[in-house]
Amino acid sequence: MKKNNETAILAPANGKVIALSKTSDPIFSKGTMGQGFGLTPSDGEVVAPVSGKISMIAETKHSIGITTNDGLEVLVHMGVDTVGLKGEPFEILIKDGASVEAGQDIATMDLDFIKGKNLDTTIMVLITNSNDKIDGLDVEEGPAKTGDIVAHAYLKEAGEDTSDKKLSYDELASFIIKNVGGKDNINNLTHCITRLRFYLKDESKANDDVLKNQRGILDVMHAGGQYQVVIGNEVTNVFDAVMKQLPGLSDNPAPTTNENDNRNPVSKAFGNLIGFITGSMSPVIGVIAASGIIKGLLALLTLPQLGSLLNVKSPVYITVSAMADSAFFFLPVIVGFSAAKRLNSDPIIAAVIGGFLTYPQMVTWGAEFKTMFSLGSWNFQFLKYSYSIFPMILAAWLAAKCEDWLKRVLPAYLQMIFVPLITILVVSTITLVITGPVIQGAANGIAVFINWLVSASGWIGGLVIGAFYQLLVIFGLHWGVVPLVAQQIAGTGQSALNAIICSTMISQSAAVLAVAIKSKKADMKELGVAAAISAFCGVTEPAIYGINLRYRKVFASGCIGSAFGGLVTGLMHGTMFGFTGGLIGFSSFFDPKNPTNLNSFYAFLIASAVSIIVAFIVTWVWGYNDNMTMGKKVEKKKRPGTK
Repeated sequence: MKKNNETAILAPANGKVIALSKTSDPIFSKGTMGQGFGLTPSDGEVVAPVSGKISMIAETKHSIGITTNDGLEVLVHMGVDTVGLKGEPFEILIKDGASVEAGQDIATMDLDFIKGKNLDTTIMVLITNSNDKIDGLDVEEGPAKTGDIVAHAYLKEAGEDTSDKKLSYDELASFIIKNVGGKDNINNLTHCITRLRFYLKDESKANDDVLKNQRGILDVMHAGGQYQVVIGNEVTNVFDAVMKQLPGLSDNPAPTTNENDNRNPVSKAFGNLIGFITGSMSPVIGVIAASGIIKGLLALLTLPQLGSLLNVKSPVYITVSAMADSAFFFLPVIVGFSAAKRLNSDPIIAAVIGGFLTYPQMVTWGAEFKTMFSLGSWNFQFLKYSYSIFPMILAAWLAAKCEDWLKRVLPAYLQMIFVPLITILVVSTITLVITGPVIQGAANGIAVFINWLVSASGWIGGLVIGAFYQLLVIFGLHWGVVPLVAQQIAGTGQSALNAIICSTMISQSAAVLAVAIKSKKADMKELGVAAAISAFCGVTEPAIYGINLRYRKVFASGCIGSAFGGLVTGLMHGTMFGFTGGLIGFSSFFDPKNPTNLNSFYAFLIASAVSIIVAFIVTWVWGYNDNMTMGKKVEKKKRPGTK
């Protein structure tokens, strides 16, 4: 019963056809199970509404699935809540796997028995894969006889299957735009190290499965009000290609909440806070990581064991050191600019406030804890805000709120001068006197406490964190750790936590490398080698989502390796003086203030060797072989605070 791209659907019984929205079961009526219609039967003879193959017969006989030659998955559901009747009122007249013609008898149902149980006898006819297969469904309501055409399904035009094809950046961008719901469904787009982070008007319009199965896309997830498409190392190129096709998108506001967000206020506030902090920090990570590598290399070149190739007082050392230190020293400026972009406020105003906090005289007074003024027994002192993060993030938020309020109350002809003037004066003062000391004190206290806790726990902390840290990557919670590590390094100059995290990256790298070497499949070798290189350079997501989680034992093998690596780091009390993890971050284990102290570097070498050897061997022996079936790309569980 097909005409061009149109498929006719028959009435499955004598009775009255009603729109799906008028049926009594909310799961059906809201279209959760797909588009379709209901029919209130006047007799119990049930026929196939379409031609196709029987793909499912429920054990309780209350529902039958039919798959058409066009791929439509049609469900005939007899009655509402009839599953509890355990098949008593139903008789199935066909067998699973059999071919049926539209109008052929497939079942009978005892209407009196069902009504006697006070249940609804309505027969539901549903196309369960509506989103993927049809553009629309027309239903003719009213009386119908068995076999009458009562609905028409309009099939989507079949497109080329590109799932195994390597697309260009422009082609991949077009594919992503189409499958996140089209241009009109996109409010805004940002990106981090490996992910495109979409703000969609309606996330239900996105085709998760289609996106996840496309070569070049590692995974898809819903987190923090964002629709995240995991790309891997090429994310910047894909982002640029998407933005080229969506001119002006960067000028759109990035909403912090979804319009249909039903979370409770506490969860919503927590999710927004995490999203704001991580959105402010993610553009800064690369600069901090690069600066940490430079400082580590400088420390390496001053080692007496290498002949002190650089003198710490030489112009070359001081100049290059200034290049690396600038990212940390002026961190409030960079973070303020990034946070303001995230808030769609004026980034220049936020940068000026950050510049005020790092102004030389402010830094000097802050280092001396000079008293600003006193109120009774309360002494308000200057603090040093260079190398700080959280006070500036709050200042950027206050500046955005202040700007919004001023734009509402000031005439347009006064806004150009007085919005920045008032915002800078008010927010700078509030930060200097109130919020800065409170936030900076709390942030430094947390950073010191975490460093102490990790160091004091020794091998136990190393073992536990090493074994389970990469799970945070799966749940999207690792971005909550990033600002804490950055605050530790900025405030105390070191992070024992980051030293253990480094082992987890190296271990997952070794696991995926073992897969690449052991496998005889060309595509697996190509993907495995690329993912291993990326992970050894500190970005584990291509390895985790591309291979390791799809072969669960490979991921588990990596966690076993990192548990041993973390144990070694904890035993040796290793710490890290820079941000960059993985093998590429080796220079971050040299102490810039005491280059001759090589304990952390030795801890890094031994922990890395242990992580690689253990993860590689476990993967080779137990974790992987070519006979294993690759699982579907992993659907990430929602983190706390997301809808």
